[in-house]
Amino acid sequence: MVRLKKTLGQSRQYIANMNAITRENSQLGFIGIGYMGRPIAQRLLEAGFRLIAYDRHRSKAEPLIRSGGTIADSVAELASGCDVLLSCLATDEAVLNVYQGADGVFANARRGSLVIDLSTVTPETSRELSRLGAERGVHVLDVTMSGSTPVAEQGALTLFGGGDAACFTAAESIFTVISRKYFYVGPSGAGATMKLVVNSLLGIGMQAIAEALVLGEKAGLDRDRLLQVLSETAVVAPAHVGKLHRAMTGDYGPQFPLRLMNKDFGLILNLAAAVGAQMPATRAAYEVNAMQSKQGAEQDFSAVILQMEKQAGLGIATAEQ
Repeated sequence: MVRLKKTLGQSRQYIANMNAITRENSQLGFIGIGYMGRPIAQRLLEAGFRLIAYDRHRSKAEPLIRSGGTIADSVAELASGCDVLLSCLATDEAVLNVYQGADGVFANARRGSLVIDLSTVTPETSRELSRLGAERGVHVLDVTMSGSTPVAEQGALTLFGGGDAACFTAAESIFTVISRKYFYVGPSGAGATMKLVVNSLLGIGMQAIAEALVLGEKAGLDRDRLLQVLSETAVVAPAHVGKLHRAMTGDYGPQFPLRLMNKDFGLILNLAAAVGAQMPATRAAYEVNAMQSKQGAEQDFSAVILQMEKQAGLGIATAEQ
């Protein structure tokens, strides 16, 4: 306990003296070059940041070399060579595995460095990262994202930051490159919580659209015209408009994979149970999402449209699954 108090005291002193992160004074590291990590890392390189990347599937990271990035052979190598480390991983387990242990981030990171975890995980995992980081003199922000792969490619994400406010402010040069808007929402874990709140709306909204679409189809409206008109109404959120356009052509290729929405629904319901919030609509949407997830193919979360059409006995679902 004495050692931890001393470390926390040193951390507070570092935060008070923290300089803004710039392209000139910071070496970035990036772990997790997947659906979201790839376009984010690409934008940072194009903006002039020096960046070293790591992915357990090296082939995913190698295209970044063409934009001036370098590739690390291990997490330990990357962590020891950067001032700011970003991570974008699929699950709580993957995040903890990368950060813990002798070969993990914290055992090899520079004292005084900054971690920005962009993963969608539980608030408990974010707080655990912050605690483990503090023990090693490493500062941790949980900065979660709203937006799909095309939005990330455009640098138009919305970010929600949890952790120390001074660290968040120091990292604004990174946030301005990858996002359209960014918000500091509170202490460690707050960014993770905000993401789950937002994704509950994302998932429920897609389920509501799927049900409304099927209602219109069963009542005799033309499917394409129905999708087109829905996309022009004020009640459909911007995040869902593109999904309607893609559904017209039967395009359910993963921009935000169904399996990740399924995972997020589980995190949302676990958080709801922990805090005593009742979420019947979320639970119903989760059940439909899970049914479509069992199809096995990698699809976008908007593929719940296919599931609802299948349940309604509409022929188009059979043709497109």
